[in-house]
Amino acid sequence: MADPWWKAGTQDLHRLEDRISSLYVERCHIDRDDNAVVLVNKTRTVHVPAAYLAVLLLGPGTRITHAAVALLADSGTAVCWVGEHGVRMYASGLGPARGSQLLLRQAWLVSRPRERVDVARRMYAMRFPGEDTTGLTMQQLRGREGTRVRRLYTEHSRRTGVPWTKRDYKPGDAFAAGDDVNRLLSAANSSLYGICHAVITGIGASPALGFVHTGSALSFVLDIADLYKAEHTIPLAFDLAAGGLTSERDARITLRDTVTEGRLLPRIIRDIKSLLAAEDEDLIDRDLNGLWDDKLGTVAGGRNWDDTIFDDPQYRTILGPDRDPDPGSPPAQGNG
Repeated sequence: MADPWWKAGTQDLHRLEDRISSLYVERCHIDRDDNAVVLVNKTRTVHVPAAYLAVLLLGPGTRITHAAVALLADSGTAVCWVGEHGVRMYASGLGPARGSQLLLRQAWLVSRPRERVDVARRMYAMRFPGEDTTGLTMQQLRGREGTRVRRLYTEHSRRTGVPWTKRDYKPGDAFAAGDDVNRLLSAANSSLYGICHAVITGIGASPALGFVHTGSALSFVLDIADLYKAEHTIPLAFDLAAGGLTSERDARITLRDTVTEGRLLPRIIRDIKSLLAAEDEDLIDRDLNGLWDDKLGTVAGGRNWDDTIFDDPQYRTILGPDRDPDPGSPPAQGNG
């Protein structure tokens, strides 16, 4: 088997669910010191063990060295370039996934209508505890979801005394539109998208292959984040608005605390794997380094499968002093 370009395999890495969920940094220089990334600004220097981080969020004003990126990649720590306070996400680097098995399963499910609807039903079933979603069409599922969300807004408005009229937000700018509770909702949802995006990338699934949402590079992120809004971001926004905490930072910090206390990160991992894997299948995460074969499925990579190449006269090369050819052999060729 050919050596992969990364040094650490899945078995060598700390499990994603056992790591610190995320670390946001801004306006600092990031370098490497042995197995730690070093954060340096004008006032202090902080060492952070790379292998214990799930994702490092790089905000505005950060500079990172090649050595630090190499360490983070080899430690299975995802790197995300984000906007101020980690609300927007611009790009991401490698996470701990070393195999493509989960991604292949996701692509298989999303490209078959029957299996895709079945995954969507299970997603809605996770949102509607106690309800039977078996046999419901996508149209019926969307209708139930709309009713559920409207009821949630009304219940939390009544509970907190915060007035509620309608959902109002500006796509791509989490804190630009609506009243206080709408802006807090947008900010909290944006942070939740970042968490889900990091997890999906980290375990080797595709952020784009959604089952309910489609057509966006973040369709699967939106699918997964919707599973947790009723429990996390909606009550959070109403509680903060009722307490007069209406800044974007209030939403982000409070969501971070609730995510950590509720151990949402390992739950997202379990939920994604349960949605994508078959009941009797334990999806592995290893670099199999295989070659696809239309008859055999997968064959080993890192080897030459042509057993006849050196018998073909066109590839024959004779090195050494000139000599009379063997009368029974074909004529020698040039370097092939």
